[in-house]
Amino acid sequence: MTDSALTHAPGMSLRVRDLSHRAGARRLLDAISLSLKPAGVTVIMGPNGAGKSLFLRLVHGLATPTAGQISWGGALLSPALTRRQSLVFQNPVLLRRSVAANVDFILRARGRSDPAKRDAALARVGLSDEAHHPARRLSGGQQQRLALARALVTEPEALLLDEPTASLDPASVLMIERIVADTAAQGTKIVFVTHDIGQARRLADDVVFLHAGQLAEYSPAARFFDAPRSEAAQAYLQGRLLI
Repeated sequence: MTDSALTHAPGMSLRVRDLSHRAGARRLLDAISLSLKPAGVTVIMGPNGAGKSLFLRLVHGLATPTAGQISWGGALLSPALTRRQSLVFQNPVLLRRSVAANVDFILRARGRSDPAKRDAALARVGLSDEAHHPARRLSGGQQQRLALARALVTEPEALLLDEPTASLDPASVLMIERIVADTAAQGTKIVFVTHDIGQARRLADDVVFLHAGQLAEYSPAARFFDAPRSEAAQAYLQGRLLI
């Protein structure tokens, strides 16, 4: 695969201070404060309902916090900053067009038409041979790789991924992990939500562990997996339920 037509912007640091989000009387995220480095893979883990996907939506500007502050690269979150990021969901929505046309649509939305950049993005995710096939007839793993191509063609400084390999077969998981690791190695900041402990071990440089809407632990990956400090993280890694 080649991505010679793509350039690689430096990553973006993320800082949140007292980030909270309520839904009526329910506090879904509670006063989270942390700073992420502008490089590497940060994995966000935690049980269902911990607030992982909500955290991604908030820091990408898709939801508005009840309280707190979000900044990327030292500047407060704004539409201009979110355009320097890409977010890939667990279940991507593809256009009823060809694989290539799906990527072309993203480029046109950014005010440009660049077949070389489109082709480089498809090559990067291993979909060159499917370029003229209907996007919605791809396998689940191929559809997720197309979603990654659409994200990467914008040359984001931060790539946010919300469980992109959930329910995929092992071969598809491995391909996506390789794309993510390669993207991080080229300087893009990765923030990756997953329930898969094995996947987190393979990819993470550091781990944010959320529990019941709170930041239970944030540490380098090796320390988190070898000696988690919080009771919530210990229980999670051991497969125990913590009420």
